[in-house]
Amino acid sequence: MTILLSTLNARYAHASLGLRYLLANMGALQEQTRLAEFVIGAKTTDIVERLLAHRPRIIGFGVYIWNVEETTRVVAMLKRVAPQVVLVLGGPEVSFESSEQGIVQLADYLVTGWGDVTFPKLCGEILHGPKPLMKVHVGVQPPMADIKLPYALYTEQDIAHRTLYVEASRGCPFKCEFCLSALDKTAWPFGLDSFLAELEALHARGARLFKFVDRTFNLNIKTSLKIMQFFLDKIAADPADPVYAHFELVPDHLPDALKEGIAKFPPGALQFEIGIQSFNPDVQALVSRRQDNAKAADNIGWLCEHSHAHLHVDLIAGLPGEDIDSFARGFDRLVALKPHEIQFGILKRLRGTPIIRHTEQYKMVFDPYPPYTILSTSLIDFASMQRLVRFARYWDLVANSGRFANTLGQMLGDAPFNNFMAFSDWLYAKTDATHRIALDKLAALVAQWLQARGMSKDAAGALVGSDYAGRVDAPAQKAKPVAVPVRQARHLAA
Repeated sequence: MTILLSTLNARYAHASLGLRYLLANMGALQEQTRLAEFVIGAKTTDIVERLLAHRPRIIGFGVYIWNVEETTRVVAMLKRVAPQVVLVLGGPEVSFESSEQGIVQLADYLVTGWGDVTFPKLCGEILHGPKPLMKVHVGVQPPMADIKLPYALYTEQDIAHRTLYVEASRGCPFKCEFCLSALDKTAWPFGLDSFLAELEALHARGARLFKFVDRTFNLNIKTSLKIMQFFLDKIAADPADPVYAHFELVPDHLPDALKEGIAKFPPGALQFEIGIQSFNPDVQALVSRRQDNAKAADNIGWLCEHSHAHLHVDLIAGLPGEDIDSFARGFDRLVALKPHEIQFGILKRLRGTPIIRHTEQYKMVFDPYPPYTILSTSLIDFASMQRLVRFARYWDLVANSGRFANTLGQMLGDAPFNNFMAFSDWLYAKTDATHRIALDKLAALVAQWLQARGMSKDAAGALVGSDYAGRVDAPAQKAKPVAVPVRQARHLAA
């Protein structure tokens, strides 16, 4: 009576925290439960063959925005070749608006929301009776102390080769309408002592890279300081054995005590993901986002100037009420603060989020297929939105990659958004591509752009060559490698 817990991760390095929570809380059924993780892009027939090799009675799938289309194909094939296998779905993509989804219609059961208690109970009823009568089971949220933590289930292979996702809390007290956390009532912490004991055990097993998926790591400063002190103690014990931690910060909440702790971390040990999303107060009010913009900007500036933390700061284009000029002003303001990465995101309509209430007034048109990206609004037409999409892609290639650190400032000048948009339009006209642009070709194109803007051929080649020793039209100097932490996938916990 094997029970399989399966999902298609965005990439191999992303070990599913949600599946491990389910496995940890299977109780008496844990001994007959197995994990079966895959990666998007794998052949459907290969996945189905490997799943059925376990001879499962039940397969539970974690369904997310990035894997729902491929998981639908897997579920459909399983229903054709092995109709006797009971298929149970869960995860954020199927927890809302489920009645209209093809994958839900194909499956036998659905668990919405928290699955820690409800999924094991459902499996017990499927295996031992009485047979569940309802298809949809609303997840019961247990007391946090009743949830068994899953970190011992990370294998030696996971520790050696994958990002380890951890969380000191679940939920979020804020109500930003573009985020699924807008549906949470608050943030619920796990017991700090037991959580730190789990971190200690992971570290003792060799774990050195930890990604916190908490939405608001710095909500409770006392807790934040204790967790940071855990990492500082490990660094102090052996500075030659580096530890790396990633946290998401509320941008306008950085008291002096937290600054003092952050300032103690050495280079390469700390990354912060900071969601600004918009600097426009009217847009923030529309989407129920509370943010002190001046304080948030001051805090980002302080982190850049007085800490060694790597900063990954988010902006979202396509929010209701924001036109390109407003977004450009926010982008330029953020560039002036000099974070290491600016994640230029395009709004997506996550199922269940309240952003949908603005659809009619702001003529918001979303792609009907995952990841449900905004296509146009009353203030940004489809063609302009596509220009923004290309800008975001090229910004990743040129700016966030860290490969053009010396050249970027020259490209941006005193009008970063407008100048990079001009480069983006030019690059697309030259290549008709946004992907599969070889690095040496990109470097040569950047040099050509600088020449088109009035720089001499030799000067452009030398500037690009100072960043990238490749095939450009002028002699290139060997660039010193730029250490940029790998961007992590967002919030993979179920």
